Amino acid sequence: MKVVSLQTRLVKTSLISSIIAGCVALLLFAVISVYQTMQMQDEIMDEISDMLQITDLTQPSGQQIDELSDEFDIQYQLRNSQQVLTQSTDFQLDPQHYSLITARQGNFGLIWQKGQLWRSYAGEDEHAPMQVLLLQPLGERFKDSLNHFAGYSLILLLVWLMQWILLHFLIKRQFKVMHQLSSEISAKNADDLSPLSTGEVELKELQPMLGQLNRLLQRLEESLHAEQRFTADASHELRSPLSAIQLRLQLLQRKYPERAGDFVQMQQDVNRGIQTLENLLLLARLDPEHANNLPKTQFDLNTVIQEAMQALALFVQEKQIQIQLDVSTQPKMLHANQQLIFTCIRNIIDNAIRYSLEHGQIYISLKQQHDVIELVIENEGQGLDNDILERLGERFYRALGTKTQGSGLGLSICKKIVELHQGKIKFSQSCYGGLKVSIQLPV
Repeated sequence: MKVVSLQTRLVKTSLISSIIAGCVALLLFAVISVYQTMQMQDEIMDEISDMLQITDLTQPSGQQIDELSDEFDIQYQLRNSQQVLTQSTDFQLDPQHYSLITARQGNFGLIWQKGQLWRSYAGEDEHAPMQVLLLQPLGERFKDSLNHFAGYSLILLLVWLMQWILLHFLIKRQFKVMHQLSSEISAKNADDLSPLSTGEVELKELQPMLGQLNRLLQRLEESLHAEQRFTADASHELRSPLSAIQLRLQLLQRKYPERAGDFVQMQQDVNRGIQTLENLLLLARLDPEHANNLPKTQFDLNTVIQEAMQALALFVQEKQIQIQLDVSTQPKMLHANQQLIFTCIRNIIDNAIRYSLEHGQIYISLKQQHDVIELVIENEGQGLDNDILERLGERFYRALGTKTQGSGLGLSICKKIVELHQGKIKFSQSCYGGLKVSIQLPV
């Protein structure tokens, strides 16, 4: 679907409506002007016909007829049954039109000669055997009307131009409220779901939408708080019985050493449950009301990577995995929460180890470009589909078909930690066949 601008559409619609109305008005003006011009010119021809029949053309009044005919470009001829008595110097009538004109006594007509349309009139004196023929080029009648029409058209174009400028300015001014509202909505996030201000919005049509948006923000805020409370409360409530189960398993293991193998498996299951609860608690804590209040210190990211690798050394040895480390000896100082960054890096390396084959390799590189530090962790594997890559980082999401144990919270915790530090995390296919995790953090 093509996206269009409501502001542009309003300006265009208003201007098109005005143009249509102006064109209709101009057309009506043209029709009325043509009608009035025809009426007036016909009256002048009728008046000249009357004057020719009653005036002595040798007298000064005859000169007035010549002046009148010259002014309106009317050609005349006065004749009786035997000869032409007088005519204007430019009078010309094709013979084939003569009988046609004389047949319309007292009536006007139209003829075509010399490549143009002419208005004709034939009049006859009832008291004397005299006949008057009048001719006028039809184009001459409308010279003034055409000039007036062109002038009005130019004025109308100027009016449309001024209207377009005025509409653009006024509508843009009205849409300023909507732009401000859009900016206010864009600024909303999980830390600020306060109601939108309705006092500054003067448009009545926007008030219902604002009311619905504020109710939606309120429900969203309540849902987020309920989720955080549920996660924290459930984790706390479940930690105690799991710890008690773990303690009793240790006692049973000492009491019945011959069943140690079964107890070890049960112990591992309980440990996974405890780890899941710890992750849930961490996720709950990673939703502070104000992320800017997160305690931060200055530390070397190289050191944190080494600590994370050391914490997972036994896991690495168990799967006989080699880690290729590509970092410079120069410190990569980062201003962030060191404990959270450590947790993030440890989770990603732990994930890379879990989903690597035995005797596989993991590649870790650390680079700094200007004010951004980029950490890339890759492993060898069979690769992931694009659908799976898009969902990585969602809570409790794990790819189907994997035999590796996990809660689906590790990468979601990493994603949340990176977002809290105004960084970026990206999941993509690795050139080594596995998963590539790229993290960019501002210095």
